[in-house]
Amino acid sequence: MGAKFSLAHLTVLDCAPPEMIYIANMAGYDYVSLRIITMGLSGENNYNLAEDKKLLNQTKRALHKTGIKVHDIELAKIDEKTDIKNYEPAFKVAEELGVKNVISSIWTSNRELYLEKFSELCELANKYGLTVNLEFVTWAEIKDLEQAKEVLEIVDKGNVAILIDTLHFHRSKVKPAEIDEIPDKWLRFIHLCDGPADIPDWDDTEALLKTGRDNRLYPGKGEIDLAAIIEKLPENIVYSIELPKIDKIKEIGYAEHARRSLEYSKKYLEKNITKKN
Repeated sequence: MGAKFSLAHLTVLDCAPPEMIYIANMAGYDYVSLRIITMGLSGENNYNLAEDKKLLNQTKRALHKTGIKVHDIELAKIDEKTDIKNYEPAFKVAEELGVKNVISSIWTSNRELYLEKFSELCELANKYGLTVNLEFVTWAEIKDLEQAKEVLEIVDKGNVAILIDTLHFHRSKVKPAEIDEIPDKWLRFIHLCDGPADIPDWDDTEALLKTGRDNRLYPGKGEIDLAAIIEKLPENIVYSIELPKIDKIKEIGYAEHARRSLEYSKKYLEKNITKKN
């Protein structure tokens, strides 16, 4: 069985879910990864399918016509203001769509609070058949693999996993050997992209965001040792391509950018990964 690929919403962020699904189908993806939980950011697109029934029906129609599946939803963010119950409508929609994964990240330094809320999140997600994938993000509070592992060990729930984003992995200065300490059952999918070798200061959020949200690179076009990371992962890992690239999108459009993101990813894996995916 060949590798499976998902089109992450950040790659084509201005595309509503139905358009994104049709783009993913034309480009050759197996899945889409939908951002249907709003983050409250300025200028953010609202793809809240739980509230917009028309958009939900259009999304279901696109999934039916194309055969594309929804691999995961995001983002169940945990911070000081988070009320976990507010995520339930999105989880209900996820269950309707056959989704098995939700992404979470932690943005508060209050350890007691985030452990309590992450545990509550896992319990809620479990009601809807969802695994909570904790992503460590360079400019968040939980910013490396060791910290993420500690959260999962303390919370000790059966529906937990860690989401590795190759850009954050590199910028958090995680060593590939650290993946050996993570059970395979905690590694369900990764965010795949490339990026520059240089790492901005962790206090320079603007610089971190610039690449992270606007200018990631196609696999093989940057300087991250992606192969060293991927070789440590389970063979059945799903590759969710998260590759925002604003200037290139202005030049070639979302559909062609999504196609190239998949093309470069497949070429990189074929050339650099020795195990059979």
